[in-house]
Formats: sequence, C-alpha cells, structure tokens
Amino acid sequence: MNAMAQLEVMISGGFQGPYSAMLPEFQKSTGITVTTKSGASQGSGPKTIKAQLATGVTADIVIMSREGLAELVAAGKIIPGTDVDLAQAPLGLAVPAGSPKPDISTTSSFKESLIKAKLIAVPGSTSGIYLTKEVFPQLGLTKQITVTVTERGSQATTLLAAKEVNVAVQPSSELINVAGIDYVGRIPKELQLIQTFSAAIVAGSTQREAAQKLIQYLSSPRANEPVKQSGMDLVR
Repeated sequence: MNAMAQLEVMISGGFQGPYSAMLPEFQKSTGITVTTKSGASQGSGPKTIKAQLATGVTADIVIMSREGLAELVAAGKIIPGTDVDLAQAPLGLAVPAGSPKPDISTTSSFKESLIKAKLIAVPGSTSGIYLTKEVFPQLGLTKQITVTVTERGSQATTLLAAKEVNVAVQPSSELINVAGIDYVGRIPKELQLIQTFSAAIVAGSTQREAAQKLIQYLSSPRANEPVKQSGMDLVR
C-alpha cells in the first residue's frame, strides 16, 4: 500500500469523541492521512451524510448510526460486508453549565423536568426523530414544551451553552466533555434509544485497504477507553 494513502471520512456526532481521541495515533502509526468531513446520520436537510453523498461529496468511510447506515446500504452506497459496529450511545440530558441538575431518574420525574424546562433542543437526526415522533407524544408533552430541532447535535449544545434553551436531549456522547454545558445523565430506561454507531466503506472508494485499516483500528481494544470516556458503551 502506498505510504501516502489518503482517506476521507464522513462522520456524524455520535462517535466523534472516540474518533477524535484515536485519530492522531492512527495517522502517526500508519502514515495514512485522514481528512474528516461531518454530516448527520439521518434527517431531511442537505447536511445529512446521505444527502451529501447523493450530491457528489466524496468519502471512503462513513461513521454513523445504524439507522442511517441502513438507508445507505439500501441505496447501494456501501460496499457489502464492510460494516462494523464501533460503540453504542444511550440518550442523555444536559443543562447549561452551572444550572441545577433536574431529577430524570424516572419517567414521571423526566416528564416533570421537561415541562419545567419548557425550552428543549434536540438534533434533527436519529435521536431527535425518535424523541419528537415517539417519546414526547407518548408522554403527552407536545403542547407543554417548545422543541427546537437543530440540523446537528453540536448546534443543539451550542444553543444550550448560550442558554437559548434550558435542556438538550441527545446521544450522551454528544453531551459529555462539551464546554458550557453540564451532563445530567441518561434518560430513563423505558424511554431509552440505544444507538449503535458503525463504520462502513463507501462504494467506489479507491482506498479500500487503508479504509479497512482505520475501521479495524477504531473497533480494536484500543477504543475501549476513549469509548467509555465519551459516555458510550462497548458493543455487546
């Protein structure tokens, strides 16, 4: 393999923490240069990974939620058999830094905390779709809270840090180690959506060997500590 191999990765927010922590060592040890692009796993905007690939944005590897990856597989955008699960992220809740941390230990206390918070941010990707279509209606919250749906999870946490909303609910890995916000914890088990984040090689990639090396690296035991530190769980 050419030592000057260059890879393009398109990644959603969920696995960004472990990926960023591990990438420098991968590049150093392999000599492979990696360019990182970002996009949402799912949603309707032009910034989703699916929409970007459809408009000709190039990538060798995608790292995203299983739900979003399934859509790419169906569209023939992924080389069959190259997908590997990397980590799982439960949904969590965060508040602006220094704000009192609400009780979210039970479904009823979680519901009361959201009603009290009033202004909620969620990402427009897999988790936000689940929350706005299933959880909030199921809890009878639709008319009691104001939900801001952002294109990306990072935009939801930016609103939270600026105190333009009072609570953000999204994958825990997007809420831990973020400046200006405090992670409260996971939402109750009965409302939980555990998202699996996976990597796969994009159809048409000319860097398949280098791409396989990166996926193997990200799914190796080296990832265990970065995964845990990002509030994610190891794949069972």
